[in-house]
Amino acid sequence: MSSFSNFHFPVTLNFQQLPNPNFISSTTTTRLYSQLQHHQHRSTLVYSFNQLLHQNNPTPSIIQFGKILGSLVKANHYSTVVSLHQQMEFKGISSNLVTLNILINCFSQLGEISLSFSVFAIILKKGFQPDLITLTTLIKGLCLKGQIDKALNLHDKLVAQGFQLNEVSYGTLINGLCKVGQTSAALQLMRRIDGKLVQPDVVMYSAIIDSMCKDKLVDDAFHLYSEMIAKRISPDVVTYNTLINGFCIVDRLIEAIDLFNKMISENIDHSIYTFNILVDAFCKKGKVKEANNVLVVMMKKGVKPNVVTYTSLMDGYCLVKKVNKAKNIFNTMAQMGVAPDVQSYNIMINGYCKIKMVDEAMNLFNEMHCTKVIPDVVTYNTLIDGFCNVGRLEDAIEIFKDLLVKGYNLNAYTYTVIIKGFCIKGMFDEALTVLSIMEENGCIPDAKTYETIISSLLKTGENDKAEKLLREMIVRGVPYDQN
Repeated sequence: MSSFSNFHFPVTLNFQQLPNPNFISSTTTTRLYSQLQHHQHRSTLVYSFNQLLHQNNPTPSIIQFGKILGSLVKANHYSTVVSLHQQMEFKGISSNLVTLNILINCFSQLGEISLSFSVFAIILKKGFQPDLITLTTLIKGLCLKGQIDKALNLHDKLVAQGFQLNEVSYGTLINGLCKVGQTSAALQLMRRIDGKLVQPDVVMYSAIIDSMCKDKLVDDAFHLYSEMIAKRISPDVVTYNTLINGFCIVDRLIEAIDLFNKMISENIDHSIYTFNILVDAFCKKGKVKEANNVLVVMMKKGVKPNVVTYTSLMDGYCLVKKVNKAKNIFNTMAQMGVAPDVQSYNIMINGYCKIKMVDEAMNLFNEMHCTKVIPDVVTYNTLIDGFCNVGRLEDAIEIFKDLLVKGYNLNAYTYTVIIKGFCIKGMFDEALTVLSIMEENGCIPDAKTYETIISSLLKTGENDKAEKLLREMIVRGVPYDQN
């Protein structure tokens, strides 16, 4: 086996850099770890860890501690594991390679890459031979931080010393490259290892297909999918979901449906996510009939709609101005025990505002407070715009004030909407005052902000003021429509 003698990393671990969770105190119990099930709550696992920690006769083995720490990692309690491991070390219980690998994983997940490599140095100092889990976890940690160049450098060092990485290691690297937009490099890496180092698997292909689809290179993605089939690498639900979503993004819904049907015919387990992709795609095109057909298939397959499904349908009905049908969906959702979220309310509020039923929109806004759904800046923007469009500027101003009082971070769109309200009323001085307040609050006006005021000034013959703002806009380098 190859040696790591050429690797030099700091050995000192600074646990103070991480938050220390509140632990349940140790109490007397004879419960053994073997009685614990994987699904048990964090507090129970911590409780059992503390019992092992204070057990003297017989002294628990490191394997027992490792099992508890592993269960906590599976539940994403990374900070808890770090602190428990520290307690274990303080009690004089020496770590083994498994527990140190767990610690590397926790530091990597917490973004503490330097500490991950410090643990790696401890592994070397203790004379343990790093295994594939050690190396892959280090690579993954670098990828999670977006430090893909360092991950590739580590890979090169490992290969130069004779270490052979496996499919998981290369899948991690390929996924890391895709996450930072280096799709071509990911594909090149897969081509380089194909048949020489490891065999590409469904995870590698799916990661690259996903990245291609996000870049709207769906034909390239489909070609890669066809290559998988030719190589007898079976696509899974992730592969199909990615491709279906890719075709939906570029409005090629027929091909998306063809893939969906192929997925069904091959008995690949479809998730609610698969159905939601199609429902949302049809609804965005205003094809609510087709979206409902997908919903029927979904129900027949025993997949229950969730808040995303219902929200997409509401959006589709609002898009074709059938707001009452959208409201029926909204009510059905509640009857089926699915709680509306802020997005659900925003879509209904926007739907009502678009057809100038602002009082109904306001009723829903008030209902949000009763159901403890917290409005976001989109909710407020929609209402302000809705009231401005029907000439109820005072109501819009009250909502704008409420937004300010509650400390929301306002964006350029928020200010532009209220400026538009003043312009509709011909209150240009007030509109310009809001423009000044906007800048004082550190929000930079965009092209839409300027164009809203300039076009209104020109319509009312205020050419000098309009020209002054236009010059200001040009000086600031804000793009504008010269037409």
